[in-house]
Amino acid sequence: MTATRTLYRDLTLIDGTGAAPVTDAVVVVEGDTIAYAGPRAQAPESRPGDREATLGGRTVLPGFIDTHVHIGFESGKDLATNNASVSRSLHAFEAGDRMRRTLEGGVTSVRDLGGADTGFRTAQERGLVRGPRMNMALRLMSHTGGHADFTLPSGQNPHDCNHTAAEIADSVQEAVVATRRLVRDGADVIKVCATGGLSSPSDGPTDEGITEEEIAAIVAETAKHGGRPVAAHAQGAAGIRNAVRGGVASIEHGYLIDDEGIDLMLEHGTFLVPTLTTFDFEDRVHLMTQKAIDTKRALAEETYRRVSHAVARGVRVALGTDAGISEHGRNLRELAQLVSVGLSPMEAIVAGTRDAAELIGAADRVGTVEAGKLADLVVCGGDPLTDVSLLGDPANVELVLQGGETVKDTR
Repeated sequence: MTATRTLYRDLTLIDGTGAAPVTDAVVVVEGDTIAYAGPRAQAPESRPGDREATLGGRTVLPGFIDTHVHIGFESGKDLATNNASVSRSLHAFEAGDRMRRTLEGGVTSVRDLGGADTGFRTAQERGLVRGPRMNMALRLMSHTGGHADFTLPSGQNPHDCNHTAAEIADSVQEAVVATRRLVRDGADVIKVCATGGLSSPSDGPTDEGITEEEIAAIVAETAKHGGRPVAAHAQGAAGIRNAVRGGVASIEHGYLIDDEGIDLMLEHGTFLVPTLTTFDFEDRVHLMTQKAIDTKRALAEETYRRVSHAVARGVRVALGTDAGISEHGRNLRELAQLVSVGLSPMEAIVAGTRDAAELIGAADRVGTVEAGKLADLVVCGGDPLTDVSLLGDPANVELVLQGGETVKDTR
């Protein structure tokens, strides 16, 4: 049976490769795949049975990819308590709603870096819940007393259950065994905590966590099992250096990166995922600990200065929001944050499409609007190259296709 073709006409195409926009473009979707994307003059002719959709001059972009989310949580407090105050069934429905909001905000794929199990990925794949495709870490690997050790002052740990978001390892051997558990459980990526964090219960951003030797062992272990990228939560300069030398694919946050860390990232081709939207938090203080509020306020200016310096020196950037700490569904606000640290609007869009796809290992399928790729498309009114912040408002994301299926249409 021949797949249905839809010809989208009267549009401006930003294809995610960094190439100049194509005005008066046509995108042809056949089944779940892009069959053509480019100038109208070279587009295939309509054939009997084709559908036609006129977009009225709107802009078409690739579906965006958020490489750092936590679908399992609505706030940092939820992460610390493992959603202990809600039933697991309610938690699942709430997470499903977060997935829907994320998709309707223009994000068609995510990398979930801890706090959700593989059931959410399977539910999305089976069509039981509408949401982005999910590349998953499952749990955060940390040392005792580190970023993911959520032991309470009482000595109780809300993560002492089958639904834990934490994976504790305190030696090279324990890190290898923890990696094997994560691989067994279906992780697509291994998340390690190379430093403490702004909201860590027991340590801070400049404290070191999982060591260089442990990270190198984790990277070596994943190579024995088909290979998986390793993502490092790393905010302080020393931990960033440890993580890059250990062989991670990406530095998550990187708030206090120094020139030595930048040198290492450039040498190794390591991605930076700055998650700067987490600093736009004043309307979320009721969801945060006082420690997190105070630390963010104290570090904001230095963070923007150092991340801007990394961008100026050429460190590769992929879009990530830390949604769950920041707000789900408004993920594309991060585009304006990336522009604020020195990327052009086009570079910010590429960071959220082609380069994000490369980081999660999906560049052969998604990330650009090109023939042969999955038909993940976002349509907005206005020109995001003039004002990229318009994409940060889900109301401006008028049409979303995921694998050729219309999942949102408010035109």
